[in-house]
Amino acid sequence: MTRREVLIARSVAYAILTSLPNGQPARKPSFISRAFRIFHLFWLTFRLLRPDLFRALRGVWEIREQDYRASFGAESIDDGESSRKRRKKNKKKDVLLSMGDMGYSGSTFFRTSDSAYLVKSVPRHFEHDFFKNELLLPYAEHMQRNPASLLIRITDLLERTHKSIGELLGLAPSHHIVMENILYGQDKTSDDGPKRKWESWDLKPMSFFYPERDVAGGALATEATKSKLADEFDGKIKLTKADAAQFRELLEKDTKLLADKNAVDYSLFLVRISAADAADPESQPPLEPGNESNEPIPPAQPPFSPPGPPAWRTGILSSDGNEIYRAAILDFFWAKHTLHAKVMTGLVQGYNLIDEQGPMSITAESDEYRQRFLDMCAEFVEIDE
Repeated sequence: MTRREVLIARSVAYAILTSLPNGQPARKPSFISRAFRIFHLFWLTFRLLRPDLFRALRGVWEIREQDYRASFGAESIDDGESSRKRRKKNKKKDVLLSMGDMGYSGSTFFRTSDSAYLVKSVPRHFEHDFFKNELLLPYAEHMQRNPASLLIRITDLLERTHKSIGELLGLAPSHHIVMENILYGQDKTSDDGPKRKWESWDLKPMSFFYPERDVAGGALATEATKSKLADEFDGKIKLTKADAAQFRELLEKDTKLLADKNAVDYSLFLVRISAADAADPESQPPLEPGNESNEPIPPAQPPFSPPGPPAWRTGILSSDGNEIYRAAILDFFWAKHTLHAKVMTGLVQGYNLIDEQGPMSITAESDEYRQRFLDMCAEFVEIDE
């Protein structure tokens, strides 16, 4: 990892492991440190926002705090080591691994070394402001009432405690979210047997106007730029009638919440796993925390514990028994009523006076986006009668 990535990753992990119960940093910097930290490019001090709320959500999801902290490098409880020795050991081994910059938002991604969780930066003010001030409480209430929800499980939200030159230059994101990784288990397949085939897609309705694709037939955009558009899924999700009905019901509930809060531009992250070599999850006991052996599909370790009936987070078996699907709704931070979204809507409406193309996914009304999103998901489903 680059120095920038290392410093940001360590700042995030340190905040999760050492913050006080109220979310504030455990140590208050000296006056000199506070005076000079504005000149830091990459190093930030983070605090946890609403740690009580996220701790309660982790409890609803039955994520053990010991397992959660272990994913970020916490040593075993009562291991006899001083906290100073533990910090020194953790500093040598980075527990967050960089996944680079992904998508148009400029977000950076890290994953924990056990692949259980992802850390995503939310650098744009209008997005993190919308989530923490308008969507967070409805999201938490929705997740408590709907434990099978397809909305990605967000387990923590971090905010920087001070401004710095790095933040002003866009080098050090001010906010990060921690969320479960539904690709968990992909890198833990057996080395001495046939590899399972994992495929994933980040899907949005492609019927909207995308300038990178639709202006001049895409000739004005580079292939690198166009590669960041939503993926195209040309297959089918083969489901039983019962699984298809549940999938539709979950989508309708989740997207209603997002539409009510005026959110658009969210996506369906779909994972398809070859089931040819997958063990029957009901026939295997859950693995103990820290076990690195070949895992059942769906995996029984955190963040997918406790083991239970098949779910879209852990894996739904296809109707023909040949594939396993996982799915989650991601990136629901773009709200139509924010100033940035209004400006973008005005620009697109102005362009449509010249070349009528219709709304973009970020300028559509939330109800229209929801309907096209539901229609897209329905088109992917093939029901085995």
